[in-house]
Amino acid sequence: MPEPAFIDEVDRALIDHLQGGFPICEEPYAEVAGWLGIGEAELLERIERLLATRVLTRFGPMFQVEQMGGAFVLAAMAVPDADWRRVRALVDSLPEVAHNYRRESERHTPFNMWFVLATESEEGIAAALRRIEEGSGLPVYAFPKRREYFVEMKLGVRR
Repeated sequence: MPEPAFIDEVDRALIDHLQGGFPICEEPYAEVAGWLGIGEAELLERIERLLATRVLTRFGPMFQVEQMGGAFVLAAMAVPDADWRRVRALVDSLPEVAHNYRRESERHTPFNMWFVLATESEEGIAAALRRIEEGSGLPVYAFPKRREYFVEMKLGVRR
């Protein structure tokens, strides 16, 4: 198991603060750096380090793709352990993949790879699913959204 990454009080403040929004202005990084009492270059270095050490797995905007005319779907696969790395590399190589994560198979489901596809159209979803199935040789199961829920979850960083 990898060593846990060290984060200091500034990292904690950065993570806590940015869960609630990012400023929309001419120089947003400079503004955030000012809130934290550091320089813009240091802020960017911290974000890069937090991403590189996987303290943060993603830093960027969340879009409601359907509001912009696009489509998205949650998808799952049952990937044999021996084939995991190859299939993960294939799935991760697609620009349409927003998240891809491993979940242990449970008694009621054989699925251990879950990912979200986001495309400019419904047709784009079908094309991406086809590419994954053809490239992996495994079936992909799509779970389209039937109803939308909004659950705001902000995680406090342990001190």
